Formats: sequence, structure tokens, C-alpha cells
Amino acid sequence: MKLKVKKLVRWAKLPEYSTSGSAGLDLFSAEEVEIPPGEWRLIGTGISIELPQGYEAQVRPRSGLALKGITIMNAPGTIDPDYRGEVKVILVNFSKEVFSVPKGMKIAQLVVSKYEKVECEEVEILSETERGEKGFGSTGIF
Repeated sequence: MKLKVKKLVRWAKLPEYSTSGSAGLDLFSAEEVEIPPGEWRLIGTGISIELPQGYEAQVRPRSGLALKGITIMNAPGTIDPDYRGEVKVILVNFSKEVFSVPKGMKIAQLVVSKYEKVECEEVEILSETERGEKGFGSTGIF
């Protein structure tokens, strides 16, 4: 499958896999941004993409940034196949220091996958399961 990518600024970097076994394509910052502690910034990648129908792209955090207290505010963010605007990433700084994002820095990863469309059907009763309505930690942590 080909992912069509349009550069919106000449210095933008196309998404790329870091290794042959990577599931996510790296997304790069197209601007310089500083993020104070406890705040977030919307960062442009300088690209827009065209996904085939039936595919979505999820913008996910990078573990190396998370280790420094930097993550994505709405992770994972979904890019629908009909969106043609700039791919942007909302980075949030949970650290105690200002975080600097230079142009060309890897700020997120993009995972492309198929999805199924569903039709909602209103019903009066759902089937029973062992778990039932138990949620939020009901299965334990070990």
C-alpha cells in the first residue's frame, strides 16, 4: 500500500520507519516550539496525507519522549481517510523543565491500519458474559 504524502513546507520530512521491524512511521516537527512544564502545544509536521478508503492513521506517542515526561494529549489521535489538512501533534509536557522541540525532531509515530464500518442497531437486551458490567480494574492487575 502507498501512503500519499504532500509537503506543505519545503523543509518538512516525510514520515519514515526507523527500523525494518517498526510498526509506526516517525513524524517530524516542521517548526521550533518550546513547551513549558504543565502546558501543551500544537505542533505542525508540515505534511498532509491521503489514506486509501477503509484505512485510518493513528498518531501515537514515542516511548523515548514519554520517558522524559513528554506525550501526546489526545493519544491516539485518529486521522480519517477524508482528512486533507496538515498532520499536527498536540504534545504535552509533564516534566518540570521547559521542553524544546527543534525542526526535524521525531515527535510522534503514525500507525496505519484497516478499519471496519459498522451499522448501529438499537436493542433492549445485550448478551450476558462472565465479566458483565464490571469495568475499570475489575480484572485485577496481576
